[in-house]
Amino acid sequence: MNKILLLGLLLAVSLPAYAEEPVAPAPAVAYTYGMHLDIAKVIRISSAADTCGPAPAEMTYRDSRGDLHVLQYSLYGTGCSES
Repeated sequence: MNKILLLGLLLAVSLPAYAEEPVAPAPAVAYTYGMHLDIAKVIRISSAADTCGPAPAEMTYRDSRGDLHVLQYSLYGTGCSES
């Protein structure tokens, strides 16, 4: 009896993980100055490249409607030395 209750509890706890929709990759959009961004939740930000100078980066986020977006932009790499 205890095993059945434990199995039922484990099943009930794991169901919400399967209820989430799979995340399909959204097409990336290149950032332009003045672009309106509706960012409700940041999902992922790529790290700065280990190069010296501008490097490509991406941010994945959800807007206020829950739609997934990928934004491409440039950032300055972290590989520059001060010597």
